[in-house]
Parts: sequence; structure tokens; C-alpha cells
Amino acid sequence: MRSENPHVIAIIQARMSSTRLPGKILMDIDGISMLERVVERVRRAQTINQVVVAMTLDEEDDQVAHLCEQSDFQFVRGPNEDVLKRYVQAARQFGADVVVRITADCPLMDPDVIDKTVANFLERIGEVDFGSNRGAGEIRRTYPIGMDVEVFSRAALERAGAEAHESYQREHVTPYLYEQPGRFQTVTIDSGGNFGQLRWTVDTAEDLEFVRQIYQRLGGSSTFGMADILEILKQEPELNEINTDVQQKTSREAG
Repeated sequence: MRSENPHVIAIIQARMSSTRLPGKILMDIDGISMLERVVERVRRAQTINQVVVAMTLDEEDDQVAHLCEQSDFQFVRGPNEDVLKRYVQAARQFGADVVVRITADCPLMDPDVIDKTVANFLERIGEVDFGSNRGAGEIRRTYPIGMDVEVFSRAALERAGAEAHESYQREHVTPYLYEQPGRFQTVTIDSGGNFGQLRWTVDTAEDLEFVRQIYQRLGGSSTFGMADILEILKQEPELNEINTDVQQKTSREAG
């Protein structure tokens, strides 16, 4: 892999058939679909060279492909449950040296958080294979759920694609990269705070309502960041109660 000016691709995994809130990625957030919100925010990250949506071959995702074509989003289509295969396919098709994993249900994603995570990885390129800001194993989460960024080398992705055989490893893409100490060299980015208990992703109707309330208070803008959301929650802590009872799925559960 090239060590100078690597081609960094953000791959956003997306599908209509989510189990808890089917069709969520096309649901409206202040006049714009969730997927469009995510792509727009990821594109603002300075460390990202290209953004690709990785959807399934299922018929219900035809409308996602149509949206991507209308919006000039680059995309690939692959197996529903084998998301890892979709990532390998996208990395090959678009010539990635470094891959950034984002999910389409994180419409509050902060481009600065992406940049911090990716920059940390690029500073250690050749020494580390996988970087994350979400914590794993014994490492605690310090960023809100919904600010998750994972970055890894193309070589590590290709190896995972060839060697990972458990269904959860293939559906959740990255467990093979971090779950066995020593298999790959990993690094975790800390937020400098303790925000891991906050839930800013969208898996349920309650999560969606929380996100809509945030966008409403920010006038539908997509230029806000994590600090702006924290300030809103400082002023209106009751907003956290909207989805406080929603349980986060583990990396071994189906999505």
C-alpha cells in the first residue's frame, strides 16, 4: 500500500431492511433523508478523498440506488448480510488504500471527529492496521454512540475478507480486525471526555425523534458538530430522555 498520499475512501454501509426501524435510512430529517444527511456530513471531512455508499442487492434497496443516482453519490451493491464482502468490493472498485467505515444511521456524525480519527491513523500508517474512536474489548467508549468511526488499511480489509468466517464478523465488518489481540496492530482515539453513555445513532423511532429534535434546534443546518449538540443537551438535558431506554446491539447481534 502506498505510504504517501494514500487514497482514503469512506464507505457508508446502508440497507432498507434494518430490523428495528425498517427503511430508516430514507426517513426524513428536516426535509432531507437520513442517508443524504450522512453523506453530506462525511463529505465535509478533510481527510476523506471519496465517499461511497455500499448497499445490498435486495429489491427494496433499488430506491436507495435511485437516490444515489439522482444525488450523484457513488455506490456499490452486494450481499445483504455479508457486509464485509461489500466493503472489499467497494475498496477494490474505487482503489482505496485506506478505508473509513461509517454507518448510514449516524446523521449527527461530526466531520471533525472523522478527521481526528483518520489523521491519527495516517500518522501511524505502516505501523497500525486498524483505528477506532469507539472503544473495544477492555477499552471504554468515550465518544457518543453515533459518532463511531473506524479506519483500516486495504491490506487488513482484504485479509479479513479472506479469513473471517463467522457470520457476525462478516455482518459487522470489523470484529476480525480487533477481537483477537495481536492479530492486527490497533489504536483507539479518546475524546478527552466521558460521552460514551450518550446515544446519537438511529435504530428506533425514539432515536429518530431525538435526532429530529436536534436538527430542529439547529435550524436544519448540517454544519454543526459534536460540541454544538453537547451544548443543546446541557441547556435541555431532558432531550436525552427521548431514547435513554434504547439498548445498543452488540457486535454479535444481527442488525
